[in-house]
Amino acid sequence: MELNLTKPIVFFDLETTGTNVQHDRIVEISYIKVMPSGQEIEKAIRINPEMPIPAEATAVHHITDDDVKDCRTFKQVAHDLAQVFTGCDIGGFNSNRFDIPMLVEEFMRAGIDFDCTKCRLIDVQTIFHKMEQRTLVAAYKFYCDKNLEDAHSAAADTRATYEVLKAQLDRYSTLKNDINFLSEFSTQHKNADLAGRIIFNADNKEVFNFGKYKGQLVEDVFRRDMGYYGWMMQGDFAANTKKVITNIKLRMK
Repeated sequence: MELNLTKPIVFFDLETTGTNVQHDRIVEISYIKVMPSGQEIEKAIRINPEMPIPAEATAVHHITDDDVKDCRTFKQVAHDLAQVFTGCDIGGFNSNRFDIPMLVEEFMRAGIDFDCTKCRLIDVQTIFHKMEQRTLVAAYKFYCDKNLEDAHSAAADTRATYEVLKAQLDRYSTLKNDINFLSEFSTQHKNADLAGRIIFNADNKEVFNFGKYKGQLVEDVFRRDMGYYGWMMQGDFAANTKKVITNIKLRMK
């Protein structure tokens, strides 16, 4: 089943130096931009992370320091990448929890305030876990009856993710071929920040999703303990999270 699109959607996958959004860096990004007409624009870009790639990361994606030493840095490709994603919905596998926060963090380090709040985010892994509770390799075999060759390369994983979503639509009559529906269905929480540190409650108000104030309204906490805001701003939190709490603080004035 082909996707029923009202605007372009970009499926993408990252290979990185590690899983820490604040400290690790992207070494490869692959994307497939699917237009409402069905046209597909596909590209994979190696990136110099400007830091050593740990051996444990290379063991997963097989990208070494030598492979990227002559590649452009993220800052050098950031503007072009932002143009690719602007005005599009976004899809990926575990993308809501990792790839999108990592990408936005890299954009912010490059001086680009990429706002994805107007994007509908479709996490194919969440759909898969709700339906079958498996991994991408198993998902590709289960839905597409294919073996995922070259797993953990960004290009292979991106293509597999796109194909799995189309196969999921074919398999499950309860899944609507509608980007709004798929975005809502593939979202575990309604996040205020990309890392999920701040989420919206049933009244659509921001609450903490971690720590000693978990479940409490951010505004209420800041009114009685503004030092917590300062602690977060000085702490090891993603730039996007700090932007969200700063906006809340400014709104309170």
